[in-house]
Amino acid sequence: MSSTHSGAVRVGVRTRSLSEDRLRYIRQLGATDIFVDHADTEEEPDEFNDRDGSETIAVGPDQIPSVSELEAARDRIEDAGLSFTGIQSLPYSMYGDIMFGRNGADEALEQITTLIRNLGAADIPVLGYQWNPRSVVPMRTAPVETRGGAEATAFDYDELENPDDLAPGLERTYTEEEFWDNYQDFLETVLPVAEEAGVDLALHPIDPPVLESLGGIPRLFRNVENFEKAMDLVPSDNHGLKLCLGCFSQMGEDVTDVIRRFGERDQIVFIHFRDVVGTVPKFHETFVDRGNFDTSNAVRTLHDIGFEGAVIPDHVPKMRGDNDWRHRARGFTVGYLRGVIDTVCSEETRTHD
Repeated sequence: MSSTHSGAVRVGVRTRSLSEDRLRYIRQLGATDIFVDHADTEEEPDEFNDRDGSETIAVGPDQIPSVSELEAARDRIEDAGLSFTGIQSLPYSMYGDIMFGRNGADEALEQITTLIRNLGAADIPVLGYQWNPRSVVPMRTAPVETRGGAEATAFDYDELENPDDLAPGLERTYTEEEFWDNYQDFLETVLPVAEEAGVDLALHPIDPPVLESLGGIPRLFRNVENFEKAMDLVPSDNHGLKLCLGCFSQMGEDVTDVIRRFGERDQIVFIHFRDVVGTVPKFHETFVDRGNFDTSNAVRTLHDIGFEGAVIPDHVPKMRGDNDWRHRARGFTVGYLRGVIDTVCSEETRTHD
């Protein structure tokens, strides 16, 4: 990727709030990188309805932060001993018109390219995004209990009500060809801007990666092959993956194979580090130390391919005493990942001694 990453595998955190207390807590955990969540709390799972978000950067329709606002946020983050590495994701409300080829697509593209230019000017190297109509079709069904009674998000296709019906607000079914055409138009517009600005765009999988279509909406990024197609559609050194290990685990993929596959192509921008039990059409999320894949093997593979970038806890279970941001579960995950990373690095050092 084009952006410069220093050091080996690092642990970052996604947060909407940039309050002094939040940044201090993240630094105390030993994390290094900050990815700021967008402004729309209605489009994220419960654990990201971050009510400590009064001190933040609003990113959404008609809420494009200026260069000076981004620089002020970057300075605030750096003053806390952290790095402002990127915007975690675009809200669906910013890219939905582009996805469906609606009248507002041109205006949406203009806002997104403005955001990319501003990020580049403020020396913030990453913009995550997805092609996922989160507020239109369900992302999760009823939560379940995992270790010790912690609450975890889950998906069970059999719990969906009328899954063959059109999603609310749609008048017809969309084809996969239409969605690929609209996606290509998006890439052809934004990637030249990203290249000029020095910003890496990072694509997240559809979640849950179930079926070719749901509610009349194609679910493009549901498998490895479609990710390869996305990367080849408009080739660019500034386009890669927000590699969500949990999503690929949900697909039933061997995540170490996925890491090698895209890592060898230098197409991993940053990592969402989470795991699940089960695969589509039924799975639930869990703690990072007990899911479908082995965390140490995943980190060892990242080390083997020479990945130099951030891994961040994504969804985490809700532990007793957690706040809306799930600070206890997030703290556990950061600490666990740091321990595994340090162990893998120590193994490498002993091998070369």
